[in-house]
Amino acid sequence: MDKKPVIHIQNLRKSYEKKEVLKGIDLLVYPGQIIGYIGSNGAGKSTTVKILLGIINEYEGQIEIFGQDIRKDAITYKKRIGYVPENGEIYDNLTAAEYLAFLGQMYDMKDEAVERKSKHLMKLFGIESYYNTRINTYSKGMKQKLLIIASMIHNPDILFLDEPLSGLDANTVLVLKEIMAALAKQGKTIFYSSHIMEVVEKISDRILLLNEGQIVADGNFEELKEKNKEGTLEKIFNELTGFKEHRGIADEFVTLIEEDEE
Repeated sequence: MDKKPVIHIQNLRKSYEKKEVLKGIDLLVYPGQIIGYIGSNGAGKSTTVKILLGIINEYEGQIEIFGQDIRKDAITYKKRIGYVPENGEIYDNLTAAEYLAFLGQMYDMKDEAVERKSKHLMKLFGIESYYNTRINTYSKGMKQKLLIIASMIHNPDILFLDEPLSGLDANTVLVLKEIMAALAKQGKTIFYSSHIMEVVEKISDRILLLNEGQIVADGNFEELKEKNKEGTLEKIFNELTGFKEHRGIADEFVTLIEEDEE
């Protein structure tokens, strides 16, 4: 591939006390890729993303984003990334107008541009009438829409999405999928983390499977399916992580809830 990587990770390791969470991650991520980053709870997904975002600063290894060591320049690269967290903390005593204006100032955007883009983006998501309403009155879905707008309003080159569909209605899910595809065509890079395998399978052109702190699969869905002889990403995931007890657990669960009360 001729393009230079936007993310270059070499031998990334991270431990909490005596437990090693990341065990030597090596990764090259290129412009225009939609990366599905999957793994079971505790596999190290969130830790990886938080290190890339600069939220976690203590780690071993080398990370370059846009060709710069993030240890040496911890501020500049952040203006070119966006992030939708799984459980987003949001200043919900502010109105959407105030919150987005605050973010715009952080990204050195002009006030007029922030206001114009904010109103139009909220209109596209059907929440423009709440522009001057305090966020603490919003439903979960409305807050999620606002977080998505906030992550993209400054036109980032890399977008980190952690369970971005949470709380969204079906129509907005379709719109967001189209947004991601359009951004990738423009050369934007999307790092998408989710437990919903069907979505990852459909939207990603490259899938990374993390298991116990190591990348155990890397490729598009067809490549992974060919290597592992399985029909769905969920089955590939179960095969590679060694988790085969799901049906037995489900059967036992159903049996227990069907038991007559004494």
